[in-house]
Amino acid sequence: MKSSELFEKAKGLMPGGVSSPVRAIKPYPFYVKSAEGSKITTEDGNVLTDCCMGYGPLLLGHRPKEVEEAIKAQLEKGWLYGTPCELEIKLAERIITDHPSVDMCRFVSSGSEATMAAIRLARGFTGKKDIIKVEGGFHGAHDGVLIQAGSGATTMGVPDSAGVIPEIVSHTAQVPYNDIESLEEIVSKGDDIAAFIIEPVMGNIGPVLPEKDYLKEVRKITRENDVLLICDEVICGYRIGIGGAQVKYGITPDLTTLGKVAGGGLPIGVFGGRRDIMELVAPAGPVYQAGTFSGNPLTMASGIANLEEIHKDKNLYDRLDENTRTIQETLPEKYRDSFVRLGSMFKLFFRKTHPKNYVEAKESDTEKFSFFWKKMLKSGIFLPPSQFETNFISAAHSRDDIEKIAEAYCRCL
Repeated sequence: MKSSELFEKAKGLMPGGVSSPVRAIKPYPFYVKSAEGSKITTEDGNVLTDCCMGYGPLLLGHRPKEVEEAIKAQLEKGWLYGTPCELEIKLAERIITDHPSVDMCRFVSSGSEATMAAIRLARGFTGKKDIIKVEGGFHGAHDGVLIQAGSGATTMGVPDSAGVIPEIVSHTAQVPYNDIESLEEIVSKGDDIAAFIIEPVMGNIGPVLPEKDYLKEVRKITRENDVLLICDEVICGYRIGIGGAQVKYGITPDLTTLGKVAGGGLPIGVFGGRRDIMELVAPAGPVYQAGTFSGNPLTMASGIANLEEIHKDKNLYDRLDENTRTIQETLPEKYRDSFVRLGSMFKLFFRKTHPKNYVEAKESDTEKFSFFWKKMLKSGIFLPPSQFETNFISAAHSRDDIEKIAEAYCRCL
């Protein structure tokens, strides 16, 4: 098997043989040779229906024609300038128009970079040190948010990685998702809280969805206590609709982070929000942020083309929602309540009911999931190889693809 041979070589060149831990599939990952539409072709010659979609960015599928043409056109003009270009303005205008809470935005190169900058900005604006996050919420691989989930209602941070200094994460507290009482408790006890950062729809362990009025209560509590609300929509931004979860659930955060879909499949991160906060970002203000590849013209061209196509297709999100509903309704009855979906995001949890938070998600039977995942792969369906990663479909998935996915679910279960 060529993938096996490539992995053996990679292990001597890269830690664990991969560039990101989730790709370290045992006994070895398959290597992709090419991709188009809803399919990926491996180095071993297998054609798989992709339900990972680059972990979310590929809302239109692999190599959508309009995005590919935009990238090719920009390649002929250059792919790194180190100066401003008009494309930054065009993409910023689109993002600001689509998100009523965003008056200004700054482009960076990844979701991790966006959340790191947003947290620094929140501290710079408020003059406060502490932040709150949700247990199990993933906001990138930077020190202040790499903390273990606690078992109590409100827990202070403990480093979740070697090399993270305990004093840094001691300024990060955690609360369970869908638990207003815990948030109220920790906010009432703290007078040095700069921000609450939250995935409005938990994507990195899910999806796990907000219960009725949870997000509106979060907004009310943070506003009443002068705590900035950061909506991390790196995953769900443009995935569940134009304007993301904040528009869908009717909340107005102070700061927003985006990524993935906004770049059309090329590396991107975005942070934005209220004008009075954003004007503190350098060079306009004292909160420093910089990056060589920020506002990269290739990414800007890709993002503009991607979002233009999304806006043109007025029925896109309805079709995606109908397709994940088809998968759910095809399942045997006993699995339907543990199948969670929102638009093009979906997941089957190996537990009796759908989880409401991180602790409940962690109760899932990961051994059963692993066995199921391998059977699905043999059936030609590539799901993210973790119980705690969201599945995605795209506009490129045909009705035949959806029926194939649904049939494979039933057979493999």
